[in-house]
Amino acid sequence: MNVMTPAAITLRRIAEQDNSAVALVIRQVSAEYGLTADKGYTVADPNLDELFQLYSQPGHAYWVIEQDGKVVGGGGVAPLKCSETDICELQKMYFLPTVRGKGMAKKLALMAMDHARDQGFTRCYLETTAFLKEAIALYEHLGFEHIDGPLGCTGHVDCEVRMLKVL
Repeated sequence: MNVMTPAAITLRRIAEQDNSAVALVIRQVSAEYGLTADKGYTVADPNLDELFQLYSQPGHAYWVIEQDGKVVGGGGVAPLKCSETDICELQKMYFLPTVRGKGMAKKLALMAMDHARDQGFTRCYLETTAFLKEAIALYEHLGFEHIDGPLGCTGHVDCEVRMLKVL
């Protein structure tokens, strides 16, 4: 008789060897939801294939989720460009279907906000799109509030949902 065991899921900081796997996850999820580069979504980010290097900078952090040794998601936090120095941005939260609904996005977002607090940030900003209803529900559950206009200069032209949380 075969016994089904739950897949081993781990959450850890990004390593350089994760660059291509994380970029692939972001590209796959973006394609699934029609989030194309021409609309300014993450797939247009020139640093997409070098996230370890990007998130190794001061005030930045990125975590990956592994399932049975394979990268299946990730997310991070970084200072919000062109804004007040106390605002960070929750960034690049992407998860393959196999890991959705398991509480990992919530766990990762909470870790990111704890890290941001430790770095001296007092507010956390994010942008997303109305297509990502599950993500919006999570952010609302975590205490993010909808705001009228964009903050900083993220370049996300079609991210019409903007949210802010006091840390």
